[in-house]
This record gives sequence, structure tokens and C-alpha cells, in this order.
Amino acid sequence: MLEISLNFLQLNFIILIFAAILDRLIGDPVNWLHPVQIIGWMITQFTNLVIIRDPDTNQRLPRFSSLTMKILGVVLGSSIILGSGAIGWLIVIASAKIHPLFAIAISSILLAACFAGRSLEEAAKSVLAVLQTGNIEQARQELSRYVGRDTDTLSAVEILRAVLETVTENAIDAVTSPLFYALIGSFLFPYGGVAMAIAYKASSTLDSMVGYRESPYNDLGWFSAKTDDVLTWLPCRLTVVTLAIVSGKPIYVWEICQRDANQDPSPNSGWSECVYAAILQVQLGGENCYRGVIKHKPLLGDAIDAIAAPKIYQALTLTSICFLIWLVMAIALYAFVN
Repeated sequence: MLEISLNFLQLNFIILIFAAILDRLIGDPVNWLHPVQIIGWMITQFTNLVIIRDPDTNQRLPRFSSLTMKILGVVLGSSIILGSGAIGWLIVIASAKIHPLFAIAISSILLAACFAGRSLEEAAKSVLAVLQTGNIEQARQELSRYVGRDTDTLSAVEILRAVLETVTENAIDAVTSPLFYALIGSFLFPYGGVAMAIAYKASSTLDSMVGYRESPYNDLGWFSAKTDDVLTWLPCRLTVVTLAIVSGKPIYVWEICQRDANQDPSPNSGWSECVYAAILQVQLGGENCYRGVIKHKPLLGDAIDAIAAPKIYQALTLTSICFLIWLVMAIALYAFVN
């Protein structure tokens, strides 16, 4: 039997390799139900229970007091994160009862859904392809599918910056952090990589949906935002170190990050964007508009070169290289301990 001939480490790393291949080959098929969609639906259902819409102003308002909303935020965050990881793990365990090969297939699909390398690449390329045709209006519309900022007045230069900022920020949240937790889980228990990667994706989804420092989410989302910051802190710094070494100029890159990254109010996104800006020798940040409100992000890196499509492709390549390095190093460590 397969389950006898393979120990849990061997099983977990087979799943990791299959998941990485699946993500590279097919990404996230549009017609497939994604775990994040289910997690997002659960968050929405909870949110609709504790946030109401004022019939007079049509504004969404917290149903309860500030303290109660904060307590509910802890309940929401902890239950979604722990519950998502546990449910994902139980699905795989149930699959193993049917057949070990079926469990490997289900695990690989679930874990591949946590890696968004190909999806991130396809999103960037879709905007660049439209932009290259010269149809600025269509490029704005295409970009609006992937970013939260207002896009209806962006110039071609601003569209390029938006794409690069999206690629560099999501490199951590959507690619290297899920891999980090998948690797940690794979060393801990059977199908642990799947469980921990899904739990991290749940945390990231919570942050993107309720982790805002504005009404009506500032109390409900505080726990989710803080938890995501904490969970992302280490993989973010490891990504920065890895990319700095890969660049061949680690001291220069680290100095730029030390100078600029901490200016960003987020403990992670500033570092994520800044390491790419330093390596690519471009400048990110500046003025963005969200729902009609202008916000100023700190400038990251030096504007030595202009942001252009080749820079974005280079950023995508750097992310893929980092992913591959971590995967190979983990496999080497597995081989050593065995």
C-alpha cells in the first residue's frame, strides 16, 4: 500500500511538488470553485450579521458597541483561520480513507490553489497586453479587475506603476507566504502543508475583506489585520533577504529597504514593494486615489529607470526564482534529515 511505503514527510513533499507544478501549468481555472471563494462567503455571512445598513443614510454601520465589535473580530478571525485549516485537513484525511492516491490528488489541488504565481502573472500580462495596443481606456478597465485604486483617470505611466505595485505586494501575500507555511506544515504532520497554507490564505482573505482602518470595519477587522501582519512578517523578511542575495547586490538592496520600507504604515507591504524597487532601480509609491479620496503612499526606491513592461516581467521572474529556491532548499533539507 502507498500509505505504508511512504512516510508523512515523503507524502507531503510529493504533494508540494505536484502543487507547484499544477500552479505553474494551469493556475486557477476560472470555472473551478476556489477555497478563497468559500472563505470569502463565510466572512461575508458573518459580516452581514454584525454590520447593518442605515436606511436613512444608506451607510453601513456596526450593530454593536466598539468593544463588542472587537470581541466579535477575534471570534471571526480565529474561527475562520483555524476552521479553514482544520476543514482543509479533514477533507484530505477523508480523501485518504477512500484511496491514498485520491488524497494526494485532492491535496495537490488544494495546495496549488493557495499558490497564486501563475494567476498573478496572468493578471499583469493581461493589463500589459491591452496597454500595448494603445487603448488606454480598456487598459484602465482591465486594471480595475485587480486593484483597489480608482483607475478611470490613470495615465499609461500610472497604469504601469499600479501593475508593478500589485505584482510586488502580492508576491509576498499570494506566493511566498503561502509557500512558507506549506513548507513549515509539511515538516510537522501528515498533510500539514495543505492545512497551514489554507489557514494562511484565510488570514490573508480576512485582512483584504475586513482589515480596514475605517468604519465600519476598524473594530471588527482589527484582529484580522494584526494577525495577517504577524503571520506575514517572517516570510516577508525572508523573501527580502532571498531576493537581495539573488540580485547580486544584497548590501545596496538592504540599505534601500532600510531607508524607505519603514515609511510605509504597513509592516510588510513597504518591504515587499521596496525590495523589488531597489533591485529594478525604479521608484514605487506616490499619489493614489481610492473611491475618490486621494492618498499618498511613501516613495520607495530611487527613480533611476522608468517603470516599463520589461521591469514588470523581471519582477515576476524574481518571484518565481524565490519560490523555486525555497522549494529546492526545503527538498534538500528533507533529504538531509532522512
